[in-house]
Amino acid sequence: MKRESSTLLGLFCALFLLFPSLPLSGADLPFRVLHMGLSQPIHSVSSAYLERGVQRASREGYDLVLLSLDTPGGLDRAMRKMIQTILSSPVPVAVYVSPSGGRAASAGFFLLQAGDIAAMAPGTQTGAAHPVNLFGKSDPVMETKVMNDAVSFIRNLAEKRGRDPAGAEATVRNSRSFTDREALEGHLIDLVSPTLSGLLNELRGRRIRRFSGLERVLPIGVPLVTSFPMNRKESFLSFLADPTLAYLLLMFGLLGVFVEFTHPGGIVAGLSGGVCLIFAAMAFQILPINVTGLFLIILSVCLFIAEIKVQGFGVLGIGGAIAMVLGSVILIDAPVKEMRMPLSFVLPIAFFVCLCFLGILLLVYRTYRRQVATGKEGLVGEEGNAVTDLSPSGKVFVHGEWWDALSEVPVLQGERVVVIKKEGMLLRVEPKK
Repeated sequence: MKRESSTLLGLFCALFLLFPSLPLSGADLPFRVLHMGLSQPIHSVSSAYLERGVQRASREGYDLVLLSLDTPGGLDRAMRKMIQTILSSPVPVAVYVSPSGGRAASAGFFLLQAGDIAAMAPGTQTGAAHPVNLFGKSDPVMETKVMNDAVSFIRNLAEKRGRDPAGAEATVRNSRSFTDREALEGHLIDLVSPTLSGLLNELRGRRIRRFSGLERVLPIGVPLVTSFPMNRKESFLSFLADPTLAYLLLMFGLLGVFVEFTHPGGIVAGLSGGVCLIFAAMAFQILPINVTGLFLIILSVCLFIAEIKVQGFGVLGIGGAIAMVLGSVILIDAPVKEMRMPLSFVLPIAFFVCLCFLGILLLVYRTYRRQVATGKEGLVGEEGNAVTDLSPSGKVFVHGEWWDALSEVPVLQGERVVVIKKEGMLLRVEPKK
């Protein structure tokens, strides 16, 4: 009897020790999601942010990268780099257009189609992906090439993801836009969900096909979401990428350097102007800059400086003002209006800065024309009083100072005299007529 009890006890202990080493069921495995948010035009900072998030998800073993997207579009080069990051990601990437009222237009539609899962919140829209030429109209052949390239790209994405290539093509050729319901019924997206948590619940246990053709099943466990915001550097660069801010930094930077050039020694104007120019240069690495516009603005500053050196009677200064206004108008020309500067903003700022430049030039002119008030030349023509009789030498009080003086005409003490020449420490004077 004791032997049987010992045997049962041993079996029980062995089973107890084995249970912890047994694998968890699918429902017990957490569904690890890395959540990223992008609510801005697409540019190089957006691309770097997405790449960093995908790298972390891959390194730390996340099951899904969820990108919440609300964008008017952006730059083609940054968009294509982001799509390459999504397609090559070892972790599935879901693109979710949210919140309600948001959109994934232009380049955002391409990103939506690139995702392993394409989802939208109610009240959102997508599409309007017609390619835009940054610097005006090109020849018809080039426009056809750009259009065909964009069409083949979007059709390839849609076909590989099992979505409707014809509907995707319509957004490029005809700039067609779709509501969330229209996109779902047109097989351009996979899901419509009002909330992030609702979307993740629908994705639990879902079978998805990767861009390579391999299938993958997402975990069925409870979603465990980790937020992944932009770091400080990315947030700061995104802040600088505002075209209006970048333009203001450029204008006031140039103005500060010009003030330091015309009034050296102030330090504050030159230092602050230099810092503004550095920040403007950082912003211009992100924004699409028209080189001709930037050249015209630089030329305008050169003309203002030349006006000081040459004294061209205002002709060079007026030419500089015209060059600055024209350069400002064409400086930034992006495919979406959120990355462009409205004329109602550009023209007043450009005119104001031009007036500041011309005002500084006027002050410089007045300084050049002012009579010298110090040194040898400053005393000639000054009036003073004879402190002693001058017959022919004596003392005079001129310009707040006592001087030895010599006069060819006798001068009595107290009479007014005028300085006609300075010879070392001796003044030649004559009676005031």
